[in-house]
Amino acid sequence: MKTFELTPKMVTLGGVFYPTSFAVLLFPEADQAEQAAQALEAAGFASDAVMPLSPVTILHDIGKVDGDSGGMPSVGTEGHTVNKYIALARQGHHGVMVHAPTDEDTQRVLSALRHLPFTYGQKYHMLAMEDLEPVAS
Repeated sequence: MKTFELTPKMVTLGGVFYPTSFAVLLFPEADQAEQAAQALEAAGFASDAVMPLSPVTILHDIGKVDGDSGGMPSVGTEGHTVNKYIALARQGHHGVMVHAPTDEDTQRVLSALRHLPFTYGQKYHMLAMEDLEPVAS
């Protein structure tokens, strides 16, 4: 697994988190996110394509939350999604971010995680975001 590092390519011109070609999935417990990362690597994703996201990382790096502030206000779907990440991170959710540029990669992500239902998931396409739903086992 690779340590998450927010890069300029992962944000919009307005500074909102939007990592094109990545899927972001959140889990209620740290061990579930760890199991998900291991399952993704076992499914063939390179270790540098899988990044764990702690609640602190989600709040500070993705949500730009400082202390008790509410984070950066943002309009649009991507802003609402970041606000959802912030709310879940405040509840202790952990995440996994995986580079999944193709539709086939996205299906491979969902198949690899079929036994690990996630709380919330998004796939970032060039011009649209896709809600991800767990695949039935």
